[in-house]
Amino acid sequence: MTRSRNQALLLILPAVAILAFLTLYPLGRGIALSFFSTEYGFEGAKFVGLRNYQDLFSDRFFTRAARNTVQFTLLATLSELALGLALALMVNRPFPGRSVVIPLLVAPFVLSTMVVTAIWSAWMHYDLGYLNNLLRAMGLDPVPWLFQPDLALYSLVLIDLWQTTPIVFLILLAGLRGIDPEIYEAARMDGASPPFMLLTITLPLLLPHLLLAGLLRSIDSFKIFDKVFALTGGGPGQATETLSMYLYRLGFRFFEIGMASAVAMIMVAIAGGLAAVYALSILRGGRA
Repeated sequence: MTRSRNQALLLILPAVAILAFLTLYPLGRGIALSFFSTEYGFEGAKFVGLRNYQDLFSDRFFTRAARNTVQFTLLATLSELALGLALALMVNRPFPGRSVVIPLLVAPFVLSTMVVTAIWSAWMHYDLGYLNNLLRAMGLDPVPWLFQPDLALYSLVLIDLWQTTPIVFLILLAGLRGIDPEIYEAARMDGASPPFMLLTITLPLLLPHLLLAGLLRSIDSFKIFDKVFALTGGGPGQATETLSMYLYRLGFRFFEIGMASAVAMIMVAIAGGLAAVYALSILRGGRA
């Protein structure tokens, strides 16, 4: 038994070493750098303790970036869960052309983010974009989708909704396919209506999948960078600057590595907290 255990440990040792090198070491280095004032690494760095964190929480740009990030995360996650659930419920029923509809719904998620941003940049172009041409055809004024401070963040949510709802849809569809049809048959025999079955059978049994999809999308939305960088650059003004974009500016434009590391550690802590909430929910629920 001991020999088998030792062999198992030897087999997983390379994976553990790679994990430690690629994950634990950068994390530890980032934590350490967050307590220093430095433009590169530890060479010539000055220990400042918690001052980087104190400066961040007193910085109005950090506060605005944090507010934008939370707003984007909530709007994107909730809308994707709602739309993904609606699509999964509709597609879960057999209908003609179902085998064609599912690949079409999943197609946006297959595209790379740069392709998605190029598509939507063309669609949202003020003078030549398809959306504004449609508005003009309807007799309405064109809209500066990505350049109006009050609208730019919502435009990014719309783009994220289009690209990433398919993964939520697939997770929830898999959950629906795993529910025993006999449960619904028994409920129908008892006279249960479709809305009643949705609220008392489908949603409770689908809850672990909803939690999983919500966790994946909230973490991914929380660290959004690529769409912001490609479409708005954090503008107009600071209307769409997220924490990832703020970190990028600090670290790679102003070379405030200590401050940037502090932002990264705050983001890691929040993402870890979200994952912990999901894990506790699963453990209390007793199933994944």
